[in-house]
Amino acid sequence: MTDSTERDRLTVVIFGASGDLTRRKLAPALYHLYRTGALPQMCHFVGVARSEMSDDAFRDALMSGVKEVSDDGLDGWDEFASRVTYVSGSSIDDDSLAEIDRVVSEYCADGSKDNRLYYLALAPSLYAGTLEALGRGGMLDESSGFRRVVIEKPFGTDLKSARELNDVVHSVLGESQVFRIDHYLGKETVQNLMVFRFANTIFEPLWNRNYVDHVQISVMESLDTEGRAGYYDKAGVLRDMMQSHLLQLLALVAMEPPATSGADALRNEKAKVLQAVRKYESDEAAENSVRGQYAGYREEDGVASSSSTATYGAIRLYVNNWRWQGVPFFLRSGKAMAEKESEIAVQFRPPPHTIFETRNAEVTPNLLQISIQPHEGVHLTFENKKPGTRMGTAPEKLEYHFPPQVIRDSYERLLLDAIEGDQSLFTRSDEIEMSWQIIDPFVESWQTSLKSQLYPYEKGTHGPAAAGEFLGTARNWHHHGSDQK
Repeated sequence: MTDSTERDRLTVVIFGASGDLTRRKLAPALYHLYRTGALPQMCHFVGVARSEMSDDAFRDALMSGVKEVSDDGLDGWDEFASRVTYVSGSSIDDDSLAEIDRVVSEYCADGSKDNRLYYLALAPSLYAGTLEALGRGGMLDESSGFRRVVIEKPFGTDLKSARELNDVVHSVLGESQVFRIDHYLGKETVQNLMVFRFANTIFEPLWNRNYVDHVQISVMESLDTEGRAGYYDKAGVLRDMMQSHLLQLLALVAMEPPATSGADALRNEKAKVLQAVRKYESDEAAENSVRGQYAGYREEDGVASSSSTATYGAIRLYVNNWRWQGVPFFLRSGKAMAEKESEIAVQFRPPPHTIFETRNAEVTPNLLQISIQPHEGVHLTFENKKPGTRMGTAPEKLEYHFPPQVIRDSYERLLLDAIEGDQSLFTRSDEIEMSWQIIDPFVESWQTSLKSQLYPYEKGTHGPAAAGEFLGTARNWHHHGSDQK
């Protein structure tokens, strides 16, 4: 472990610690951060949940999660586990919180600074009550050390509920204390998008309406609802994926270069993009979207036999500013797809006139694909001369892939940023509200005018055929750095 230069303690308190998120994501991330010396030497981890459980039983549950996902072994596990405590209680109960406060305060009996990170790995319905209870108990007061709160998505279910939750947040916390997490922003390849754009000058002159035909942002999952159908049937693809992950990716693709790499500069530019996205009325949203449902979804546990919830969705958005006016951004996400893939595809305009022999009478437009997962990397398609006596062309690729061993789980980066107070990769309150302003009309139209227009598709495919027609002529969905499909 790295020697601490200050007598500061850090306590990470996880509410909802008996859940799968803690076991599979938070525990492995915190263990690796601790093992590599990234955390303060004097740190502790407190798990809180309603379940009755001993410290040892909780530690064993966390160790099982680490074993499932870690390739680093458990050489430092005993030292890490000795710093783990479990408290049975409710996050909205004042007496339970008083006990948690007592346990954490005892760590600082030697006079060290009492820094705390609270992680709400809870059902969203408990967010407001938990924050209010923490405020009542004085557990958010920063007179003895920082108090930061990580809030998982979904942050609200529409604009109204998001604003109400923001009001609660701001009644007990300053915005600098709030870390609304979107794990997609912690992925190496998402962060590489910023490096790719702003550390290389060759693309910036082309990154606008004059050269870009359209942009595709896809987050596709090969798995179905995996026993979460009851939750998913209430959320659907718009609330589950579009409002958070995909709109954040759109903002990163379309934003102007920030003046610095600081959190405020970065989030200011993202907010400008979301503000500039064309806001549809309900009937316009219907015209600019298509939705589908995989065969067998209505037979899932917790799903009504007449459910019209979409498991696939594609929407078309426009950013009304000088850089992007008229360029369509296609966002799509679906479950039970042919393969798991998350990708940003920037298709450039074709040359205005073709003078070469090509297999399709036209040259293939240049295509830049940034693969977020699972084949993390960058692919650039360009035309090249075909060997031979004739002046013919064929598309070729330049590719770069991140070595698999360097890719860490996104929660690791985001937890460390929250501990260090860096909000660059977390969503600000105005971004949340503007995202719901964009998505709410689609939710409304899908519940009214498009309720019966639910295209079926088979599991293991690329979605309903109507999704291909939705792109328009001479456009195709792209997949995993492969040729156009």
